[in-house]
Amino acid sequence: MFNESKANNSIVPGSTFDAVSERWYDYPIVVYPHHTDYSGSVWHGQYLAWMEEARIEYLNSMGVDFAELVDLGCDLPVVELSLRYHKSLRLGDIAMVRARVSNVEGVKIHWDYKIESEGSQCYTYLSGKVTLVTIDRQRGKIMRQIPPNIKDILLKLVSG
Repeated sequence: MFNESKANNSIVPGSTFDAVSERWYDYPIVVYPHHTDYSGSVWHGQYLAWMEEARIEYLNSMGVDFAELVDLGCDLPVVELSLRYHKSLRLGDIAMVRARVSNVEGVKIHWDYKIESEGSQCYTYLSGKVTLVTIDRQRGKIMRQIPPNIKDILLKLVSG
């Protein structure tokens, strides 16, 4: 469901729209030595880097250059992060980072993530949720509403 202000056609605080499908963006990864700790397991912070890479590549796949988004005067910092580690990735493993925008609530953009194995035996290595907010780069403050051009990008991500 999508609620918006008719006056300015932008998402307003308190309004939400939910993803209408299970549309995930898939970003393949391979575990290299520099991703691991001394035991050959992936260092816990590396999962966050892969999640961010997947989010940026998802935007790129929709024709949005993240640098251009920032140039529009909008920063998207992480304000909330929740991760569940299910199984460690190890040196040489191949996996898929799956990312999607789950919903937008006011100026909060909620993302879901899964890192899963590929092939006949599917393992979930990690599941996570990240919340971003829109920040006005000039003022350094949270925006009161998502600008219409950013809203259009988000609508492309959730509706395909």
